[in-house]
Parts: sequence; C-alpha cells; structure tokens
Amino acid sequence: MKFGEMEIHNIDVKEFIAALDRCKGDVFLETDEGDVLNLKSKLCQIAGLANILSGAVIAEATIRCTDPDDESLLFRFNLYHELPDGK
Repeated sequence: MKFGEMEIHNIDVKEFIAALDRCKGDVFLETDEGDVLNLKSKLCQIAGLANILSGAVIAEATIRCTDPDDESLLFRFNLYHELPDGK
C-alpha cells in the first residue's frame, strides 16, 4: 500500500457515498481485479459499485485520494464509521 492509499473493509454503501459527497478531490476505488473507478462520479458509483458489492457491503478494496483532507475524512470513516460534524 502506498502513501495516500487505504484499504477498506465492510463499509456500508449508503454511508460511504455520503462520505464521498463530502470529499473535495478525486477518490479512486481500486479492486483486487485491477478495476480503478473515480468515485466522485455518480455514474461510477452506480455502475462500478454494483459490480463489486456483496450484500450491501464492499467486501475489500483500496481507496486512493488526491486530496489529503479527503484521505483523513475517509480514514476516520473507515476506522470509526462516522463523519466529523460541521460540513
């Protein structure tokens, strides 16, 4: 895993999309199969996430952010399953 990347496990999709909506830069989802999706695009959210969902939970993937603030926000979401208030 490189700087600016994090692995996600067992994420609630509805809450994850709410977190993505708060991100300022691009956020890429990279699967073990080699797919790379820009999750700031609603089309990629719909088309891409539908292909990698198990139940309503993302089984495993890597997230790469272009903005360090977005990385912090998604790291906190991944770790605590919550978003900071105020935005």
